[in-house]
Amino acid sequence: MYGTVYRITMVPNKNAKSAITVHLDQDLEEIVPGFLENRRRDAQTLETALQQNNLAQIHLIGHRMKGDGGGYGFDAISMVGAALEQAAARADRVAIQRHTAELIDFLARVTVMYRK
Repeated sequence: MYGTVYRITMVPNKNAKSAITVHLDQDLEEIVPGFLENRRRDAQTLETALQQNNLAQIHLIGHRMKGDGGGYGFDAISMVGAALEQAAARADRVAIQRHTAELIDFLARVTVMYRK
C-alpha cells in the first residue's frame, strides 16, 4: 500500500500494543520531529492556560493545531485542535482537560513510519 520499504524513525512509546502508527511521506522526515515536539510544548501550555483560565490562549492553540495537524499528516491532532477551539469558545473546562489529555496520550503513543 505504501511501498515496500519502511523505516521507523521515532518510537516514543515502547508498548507496541498501544502504539498509534502514522505513515508519512519521507519528505516530511526532517520536520516532523520538531512538529511533534512543539505539540508536546503545546500540551504543557494548555495545562498551564487551563489552570490560569486563559481561554483565549487555549482557543488560539486549538485553532493553530486544527490547521497545522493535517498538513503534517496528523489528522488526529487537527481533530483535537478543533475540539479544543470549540471547548474554549464554550468555556468548557472539563472538555478542555479531556482534549488536552487526548493530545498527551496521542503524542505518547504515536509512532511515525516514513515511506520511500
